Amino acid sequence: MSNSGYQAPLGTEDILPDKIGLWRFVEDTARTILGRYGYSEIRTPIFEYTSLFNRSIGEVTDIVEKEMYTFQRNSDDKDDKDSITLRPELTAPVVRAYLEHNLDKIKRFQKLYYIGPLFRHERPQKGRKRQFHQMGVEALGSTDYLLDVEVIDLAMSYFEALGIKDCQLKINSIGCPACRDVYREVLKKSLDKHKPSLCASCQERYQRNIFRILDCKKPDCRKAAGTVETFEKYLCPDCRQHFDGVKAGLDAVGVKYQVSAQLVRGFDYYTRTIFEITHGSLGAQDALCGGGRYDNLVQELGGEPTGAVGFALGLERTILALEALQVSVPANPTPGVYIITTGQAHRAVAFKLLKELRKRGVSADMDFEIKSVKAQFRSADKSGARFVATIGDDEARNNTVKLKDMARSEEKEINIQEFLTDKSINDLIGQK
Repeated sequence: MSNSGYQAPLGTEDILPDKIGLWRFVEDTARTILGRYGYSEIRTPIFEYTSLFNRSIGEVTDIVEKEMYTFQRNSDDKDDKDSITLRPELTAPVVRAYLEHNLDKIKRFQKLYYIGPLFRHERPQKGRKRQFHQMGVEALGSTDYLLDVEVIDLAMSYFEALGIKDCQLKINSIGCPACRDVYREVLKKSLDKHKPSLCASCQERYQRNIFRILDCKKPDCRKAAGTVETFEKYLCPDCRQHFDGVKAGLDAVGVKYQVSAQLVRGFDYYTRTIFEITHGSLGAQDALCGGGRYDNLVQELGGEPTGAVGFALGLERTILALEALQVSVPANPTPGVYIITTGQAHRAVAFKLLKELRKRGVSADMDFEIKSVKAQFRSADKSGARFVATIGDDEARNNTVKLKDMARSEEKEINIQEFLTDKSINDLIGQK
């Protein structure tokens, strides 16, 4: 229990300074990799009109039926009868922005990425929060199977750059609407005899969204799903050719994969290629990333027929994997110089020096708790500063500082102006 009696809401967490290094590492690495692949950042609102998600994700999905944070607005706005929803995913908002701002008219083919928080009312557990964070990409304007390969390769390259090795990639094709109509009947026939053993949710899915049965984690449902014929067998010629191209492309760039007949995605907008990346360090909830192609979504939301493919990966899950694998990540920023004063009278001089160092691009800090000299040295040591600059009576009188190189345990007295231009100090410029 906190000192105030208040706690963060269930399913949320505070990201404290000792963890920020990890978060910055996964985000900075993402931006580096995404830049190499030609993706530009987009930021959309935290909430959207509820109808956007109902139409894009599908009303017969767990997210729409059970997990969305939806609010009916009570105001004098002209559209106060519309409800709004905290975004549970980001593909639909990105497509909405793509159409609203005529990005397709500026340049039809767009490669976009996002990093930010999302919200789902799920049962909180390890790696699954009600407020969580994702990094994702959306490539809009092409049906080229090589774009599927690039998106998958990007995701795998990202985890490799983080140091999360030996990720497992599963792929599948769920075809186009025509393929699914055929396969839906195959599923119904195959699963009919298993209906009594299915969980309550899957018995309902049998009538409303039978493909979701393949994704259920309940043992009896998984056993039933394992008896059905693969979707690949029922792909139309165009979808089969596309999937063959994806597999050949992955082979060409050396990305290992497994075709998984039971792999489906939870949203209705997916078409053709779908994929999932997992890692054994996460235990039962082992998914790091998921995505696929959604060639009909732009048209569904009012645009022209537009090929599109993307993925989303969970930052919390990614950080759990980094911690489990004990991957070394950059430490939190430390000051290059820590200034110590031996008396209250010298604090103004120290503060002026602090300002000058920062102005020149050097990370610097000093004591703001008016501690004893001994306590200041402890703080300096704890901060990890490379140099400690001490200003006492003699130094103040002579306009000097006593400079100690903490790495070498070397100390010298130096004029303040010389100190500010000293090579060892200027070498700190730009360091974090």
